[in-house]
Amino acid sequence: MSQPVAMVEIWRGPLAESIHWGQAVICGADGEIVQAWGDPDAQVLPRSSCKMLQALPLVESGAAAALGLGTEQLALACASHNGAAIHTERVNRWITGLGFDDDDFRCGAHLPYDPQTHDAMLCAGTAPCQVHNNCSGKHAGFLTLGKHLGAGPEYIDIDHPVQRACLAAYEEVTGVTSPGYGIDGCSAPNHITTLHGMARAMAYFATAREGSDSRQSAAVQLWQAMVSHPELVAGEGRACTELMRACTEPVALKTGAEAFFVAILPQRGLGVALKIADGTTRGAECAIAALLVQLGVLDPEHPAARKYMNAPITNRRGIVTGEIRPAAALL
Repeated sequence: MSQPVAMVEIWRGPLAESIHWGQAVICGADGEIVQAWGDPDAQVLPRSSCKMLQALPLVESGAAAALGLGTEQLALACASHNGAAIHTERVNRWITGLGFDDDDFRCGAHLPYDPQTHDAMLCAGTAPCQVHNNCSGKHAGFLTLGKHLGAGPEYIDIDHPVQRACLAAYEEVTGVTSPGYGIDGCSAPNHITTLHGMARAMAYFATAREGSDSRQSAAVQLWQAMVSHPELVAGEGRACTELMRACTEPVALKTGAEAFFVAILPQRGLGVALKIADGTTRGAECAIAALLVQLGVLDPEHPAARKYMNAPITNRRGIVTGEIRPAAALL
């Protein structure tokens, strides 16, 4: 069995003082491996990187069309958003229009990631609502599907019709029977798969054709919504948003907790999945930027690429003390 490989190095002066090890897979149109680092069969929890898969039943079932969802809502269904007003106002309008309110969410509340909103709420002494949860768009999608199915309110339960539909789509598109699941930070089930399975799923999205069948049409609608609204998928200052904007052709990107990242490259018919072993976000962001450069969809000199790949490290006096570099294996 292959082991993780050195993917990202943290340099200080003449020494690589830290190394982030990881694994990655690039799949082509047939789901076969084009290139791999480490063990493609490594079992993983893709965390929020699988939100597009969890959103497939929302669209494929006809729920999204029946309940009038547009591209903004579909992008939010795939999002790990910052909790800024552009996110929360849209999610609130969405659930209110369906007859739900914040109490119907099952994701829990946390302070928003958006710095301005976060600071304003702290200064005002305002407690966060569940809509501020970075996964509230995904949960709005769950509520929408549950309403369409006439199912009960506990949509995060593993045997709920919403979660059964999500698991069926997940296993079919990854091509892997999941051996189990963990509970994600937002309380929804997160199913184990393989790194190859996640890359295969991203390649499925990349090669899906509108009108071919209901699932392929759903996949196209979801990735197109993401690239149409990168600011809703994450937010200002976030790698997903900045790198999608920087790519020279449409590329859908999605991060996940514990240093997971995926990419959908429709014009290349490719899907990418990567995992940094130590769970460090800076490693995953550098690695995905390096792979996008290698695949020819990101200019290495673009400011967004420079922010995450070969990014300078400065101290509190503004002195450059080192940089974050892709390791040789990714170059």
